[in-house]
Amino acid sequence: MQSDVRNPQTPSGRRVLVTGGAGFIGSHLSEKLLSRGDFVALVDDFNEFYDPRTKRENCAHFLKNRHVQLWEGDIRDSEFIHNAFSSFQPDHAVHFAARAGVRPSLQDPVLYQSTNVAGTLNVLEACRAFAVKKLTFASSSSVYGVNSKIPFAERDLLSQVISPYAATKVAGEAFCQSYSHLYGVKTTCLRFFTVYGPRQRPDLAIHKFARLIDSGRPIPVFGDGHTKRDYTYIDDIIAGVLSAMDYQDTPFEIINLGDSNTVELIYLIRLLEDAIGKKATIDWLPEQPGDVPVTFADISKARDLLGYSPKTMIEDGIGKFVEWFKAVSAPSLA
Repeated sequence: MQSDVRNPQTPSGRRVLVTGGAGFIGSHLSEKLLSRGDFVALVDDFNEFYDPRTKRENCAHFLKNRHVQLWEGDIRDSEFIHNAFSSFQPDHAVHFAARAGVRPSLQDPVLYQSTNVAGTLNVLEACRAFAVKKLTFASSSSVYGVNSKIPFAERDLLSQVISPYAATKVAGEAFCQSYSHLYGVKTTCLRFFTVYGPRQRPDLAIHKFARLIDSGRPIPVFGDGHTKRDYTYIDDIIAGVLSAMDYQDTPFEIINLGDSNTVELIYLIRLLEDAIGKKATIDWLPEQPGDVPVTFADISKARDLLGYSPKTMIEDGIGKFVEWFKAVSAPSLA
């Protein structure tokens, strides 16, 4: 279904179609593109993975911009995707729409396959049909699985993929590469490492922990609290995505976007406690299937090809997140 669609005249900037454009990262990117004069077709199905009102709030403040279109529908619907591309005629496409999360993918792998693999194929088919100049695809650090080599580099063999979610992202990258080779769909796949910041999904650890600590409820910690993640602040990710959209030197690339720094879970909890001003009560739980002990990005390729250089340290980023968290009414997942 197409809704709230405007038909701008000849654009001064690029025409960019963003799937998943109302989500955490997608809404930040859409907002940035509009602020610099691009025209944006925002594609989202507002599903109930978490409260759809949250995603509508993410984009409500910029949907009044006459340079944006909202296409509400499912990427699994090939006719819907074809119509969106046909009507908007994008120069660039950014494919963020996906079923996210390692643990939920264990419960419904078929849904993850249909959305993340078949849905990606629909987007690639549309890019091919309408001669889109560039596709930027959101992959994930989860593809590295329990990689024994630290830090993770793009050339590493993906031999330890341990969740359906990760498997769908590996498949998405493979289809992107094949469409680049066969049909000339120039593509950059970005492997994101634990993105956080304002508007972060309410099911993700930083947001969930902040809400529980603030309300005095226990936070669930799986394992011993010493797992490590490469947390990347949203502004740094958006800077990397914009550079990747502009990158044209090769027909296909896979590039890590992370902070290239690991943070132990127990230290992250302490940062949240300090920023919120309350102590956490921890509910210690067994390790979960599909979880990996560490993520750590080698970002030398991103530095070389994109000029990527993350600026936000975790201590500052958590402070900025909590400032936003306190200013809004966070949705409840109780």
